[in-house]
Amino acid sequence: MSKALGLFALVALAASPARAQAPDRAAERALFRQVVEAQTVAGRPDEFRKLTRLLTGELARAGIRDVVVKDHDNTQTLIARWKSPRPTGRKPILLLAHMDVVEAKASDWKNPPFQFREEGGYYLGRGSADNKAALTGIVLALQGLKAQGWQPNRDIVILFTGDEETAMHSVRRAATEWRSLIDAEYALNGDAGGGSVFKDGRVEAWGMQIAEKTYADYRLTAVNRGGHSSRPRPDNAIYALANALAALERHRFAPMINDATRATFEQTAARDGGRQGELIRRFLADPRDREAADLLEATEPGETRTRCVATMLSGGHAPNALPQKAEANVNCRIFPGVGIEQTRRDLQQLAGADVTVTTIADSTTPETAPSPIRADVLDAYKAAVATRFKDAPVLPFQSAGATDGAYLRAAGIPVYGFGGLWSIVGEHTNAHGLDERVLVEGFHGQVPIWIEMLKRVAG
Repeated sequence: MSKALGLFALVALAASPARAQAPDRAAERALFRQVVEAQTVAGRPDEFRKLTRLLTGELARAGIRDVVVKDHDNTQTLIARWKSPRPTGRKPILLLAHMDVVEAKASDWKNPPFQFREEGGYYLGRGSADNKAALTGIVLALQGLKAQGWQPNRDIVILFTGDEETAMHSVRRAATEWRSLIDAEYALNGDAGGGSVFKDGRVEAWGMQIAEKTYADYRLTAVNRGGHSSRPRPDNAIYALANALAALERHRFAPMINDATRATFEQTAARDGGRQGELIRRFLADPRDREAADLLEATEPGETRTRCVATMLSGGHAPNALPQKAEANVNCRIFPGVGIEQTRRDLQQLAGADVTVTTIADSTTPETAPSPIRADVLDAYKAAVATRFKDAPVLPFQSAGATDGAYLRAAGIPVYGFGGLWSIVGEHTNAHGLDERVLVEGFHGQVPIWIEMLKRVAG
């Protein structure tokens, strides 16, 4: 899902050329190719089996042979454990990523979507950005640690889920019936972190996700007895629904702030002496300032409040008949603390008496508060990124996109979005879209960052 890191200031920092031992890029590329070319889309269980067999073998190369593959819900989940030979009594750390990808319509792509290729400094293929680059980076980092002879002083648990992009049965089960296999002090979520860098090597920022909005879909329904189109009446189901959607379009939910967004805003404002920094400071001084929040929303949608948008529409049954039903799907990304039911009531009030608003129950993710900002995790993240980008800022943030992390937070496991991967400012990865891609340099450069992070949190 979306990896937008939120609101970052432009920070002029030079990339450090210093590197550890040169990696075997050909081997890294070869593994990434196999991972991307596994067509792990919902409804293709054989492709998941192909990928879990590959990953099981690659983890064995890292000395990790305690691997459990759960076959469930027409997909698979892989859970592995690197047992510490010298445990200190601390709970494990959980590494989180997902194997599944969004479906791709081959006819829309210039090349077959599951054909891995390299072009213009990028690796391309469906799922390359979301989330197979990070998944592969985790495996490569574990292999690198093994090759260095390093051993953890606490267990490291790996959770690779199989339906993050769809039903999320994997993480729901992991957080409940498989809890004993994945229980941890906290999780590092490879689906929710990373950095952005300018072409000349200056760093914009790196993000550590500590919160995410609640996902929920709502169905807006207008019904009517209908009739002959030659005798229109004012109580038209399509018009009623259209009026409700127009009211939603105009509506702005109340601005809000929490620990995650405050941390992002404060660190951004401290580095931005321009008009944007001034606007952020104004909002921080009074988070109820709707005008300041609206101006921020113009460039960073969703940073200051709940946002809802119409995404699907249907209505009527014949061109010469008055509509008996009109329906729309409204997708909401709800600010933590608001609640799914409260949002439904707000939508109902907007829609009016002629439209019924219902929650699509299977669509929702858990309502969770931000994970506490841990200095040890944040400092380790900064130190890990500094191995490549000296003094790069790491900003805690709240993501609008949903991830598996919500279910772990709801189960009492704090989650921190961590990623060694970076992208170039202004150059899109097209996650979920056509010609999805990741920066070649970012893909390979993530591995030593993951290695350093794991050394610091489990060494």
